[in-house]
Amino acid sequence: MPILITFLSLAIELVLGYPARLFDAIGHPVTWFGRLISFLDRRLNRATDSDAHRRGWGVVALLVIVLVPAALALWLETLLWSIPLGLLVTAILATSLLSQKSLAEHVEAVADALDSGGLDMGRIAVSRIVGRDPEKLDRAAVCRAAIESLAENFSDGVVAPAFWLGIGGLAGGVAYKAANTADSMIGHRTPRHEAFGWAAARFDDWINLPASRLTALLIVLAAFLVKGADAKGAWHAVRRDAKKHRSPNAGWPEAAMAGALGLALAGPRSYDGVMVEDALMGEGGRHEVESADIRRALKLYRVADLLLIALFGIIVVIVIAA
Repeated sequence: MPILITFLSLAIELVLGYPARLFDAIGHPVTWFGRLISFLDRRLNRATDSDAHRRGWGVVALLVIVLVPAALALWLETLLWSIPLGLLVTAILATSLLSQKSLAEHVEAVADALDSGGLDMGRIAVSRIVGRDPEKLDRAAVCRAAIESLAENFSDGVVAPAFWLGIGGLAGGVAYKAANTADSMIGHRTPRHEAFGWAAARFDDWINLPASRLTALLIVLAAFLVKGADAKGAWHAVRRDAKKHRSPNAGWPEAAMAGALGLALAGPRSYDGVMVEDALMGEGGRHEVESADIRRALKLYRVADLLLIALFGIIVVIVIAA
């Protein structure tokens, strides 16, 4: 049942996305999780506490952030399965945990902005999807940032929630999304969150391990099918570079994308005025990335995403046949 729900959710969300009217009316699960996380951060993360106490309270906060929404989702899913068309309704609800359509739209908007409005408009567009300092990015850096975001968010925003939906149904998908939102909000090495957000950051690393590897594989396979992409280069880049990334997960899809497109991604980047040193993913021309490369990356992403949907479809057929 969870596999079928995941397959249906992927297919529906790819076409419909998350309607803007629905977001305006009720928000989005990420905004709901965000309110809970902000509340717990204000109440439990006290600057007067020792790091050990803050780390302990961070563990408590993470348990609440993950278990409360997951328990509600499990109750709702159990209720829905007992009514006609309940499975379809569950699948439609689960589409809110995926971001196939919006991810492509946001990344494509960067290429469109660069082509129609130049560097300034490109910086504005890319600032909506990355956390680095946009005013320090030249045209090539804007393009690299968009491609890196596409690769990493394909893993975090599509493959990982689909994976946990397939494992644990709606509750599994909700638990993943809540934990991933917690990491994005409090899992930073800042004075306020280094101790309190430790559990959120480590847990997010763990739950993204399988999806990041699967994402890299999907990109490599997609490179076989996309004209001009280099599947062999993608595979070699993953094997050589993925583990050099400061993140245990982000390097896998980024290296695969870099190798497939013949680019060099990652490397030193500036966040809030702080330069973060990171290894290069891929061996391509780092200073020759253009908006056309963003569009090449999008083609690769769309094929890899279809392969993901096909994978779940094949599993559904196998399970039904068995």
